[in-house]
Amino acid sequence: MCPDVTRGPRRRTIEARLEEFKSLASAINLEVIDDHIFNVREVKPATFIGGGQVEQLCQQVEDDEITLVLIDCQLTPIQQRNLETRLGAKVLDRTALILEIFGDRAATREGVLQVELAHLNYQRGRLVRSWTHLERQRGGMGFVGGPGETQIESDRRLLQERVNLLNKRLAKVQKTRFEQRKSRQSIPFPIIALAGYTNAGKSTLFNVLTDSEINAEDQLFATLDTTVRRATLPHKREVVFSDTVGFIADLPTDLVAAFRGTLEEVTEAHVVLHVRDVANDDYVAQAQDVNDVLADLDVSPETVPFIEVWNKIDALTADELELRRRHRNPNLTVVEISAQTGEGIDDLLAAIEEELSKSGRFQVVMLPHKHAGIAHWLYENGEVLSAAADEEHDATRYEVRILKNKMSPFLEKFDKFVVEGQQ
Repeated sequence: MCPDVTRGPRRRTIEARLEEFKSLASAINLEVIDDHIFNVREVKPATFIGGGQVEQLCQQVEDDEITLVLIDCQLTPIQQRNLETRLGAKVLDRTALILEIFGDRAATREGVLQVELAHLNYQRGRLVRSWTHLERQRGGMGFVGGPGETQIESDRRLLQERVNLLNKRLAKVQKTRFEQRKSRQSIPFPIIALAGYTNAGKSTLFNVLTDSEINAEDQLFATLDTTVRRATLPHKREVVFSDTVGFIADLPTDLVAAFRGTLEEVTEAHVVLHVRDVANDDYVAQAQDVNDVLADLDVSPETVPFIEVWNKIDALTADELELRRRHRNPNLTVVEISAQTGEGIDDLLAAIEEELSKSGRFQVVMLPHKHAGIAHWLYENGEVLSAAADEEHDATRYEVRILKNKMSPFLEKFDKFVVEGQQ
């Protein structure tokens, strides 16, 4: 069920939002028996929707023997409980449904911990004698409720203990990932981060760029955990590609907080590839949703080079693609591709190399043959544009481009050999 409560201009149509919500349900193999769009003039504190609409749902739940009702909104604990009582069926709102999907998809230890933590935080206000099973996860310490303590109080304490434990475990995992990130920062390879709306084709593109085989199914949130692979660009520069979790409209706050550490991989990028499904009718609204989340992470075209990757152009007619071109942002680099067919991939790689070159500084090094042993540093830490022997000076003349964050170690090694360059 999709309540229509929007007043005035909206990013996407209510019909498109309903289709996306149904796709979320399909992502965990739920069978959608029927769907409704309910016009909600005023949100009811008790049930969110109106009494007549509740009665309509009650009748359908009874007639079709429905056991689960999905509502595309954020319900308060009271609204959820009242609806479940009236309908005689389990009720999940948008947040709960996305949490279920994330719980089903999480594969790494950090992902599992992040999802469970978000789920527990969501359940804080929804405790109705549902968390006593946590007692069995406390290492056999037994029930410690004092005399007269209510069941819900003990449930809340057990939940809080579990939250505290998860926070400690997650802190350890994130510390490890932080150390891994520092290790990547110490190596010379620029980081290219892929970001985009869920199901925009990021993972498919990632596989093409890195010759990998990570999961890339045609469904929302097919992959959750950040994947990192090294690859070599056409001009032999080595880079690291990072594929992040997909975004979605109204991503639950608890999930944004839980996955913030994972999303922060984007903040370390030298170039961000904003992958967009331009064949989707809501591609403009989807881009706005992605940019909103990135802005919360202080990532924007003003802070890091952006390349807009218009994916799935093979699903558009020439007229449809031309119409989209008329509305493109003239201030952004845009590359049109099909990750599925490979069309435009060479143009994308060239665009990545061009963006990286803008962040590098051109240097000419005249390296005497007797110091040839340190020449490998130029290849490992910079982009060697040319290398030619200069017999007159008994040296090799290197034209290189060095990233700004590598200039200090470069100058430490080669300052006395630099004959031309940008500071």
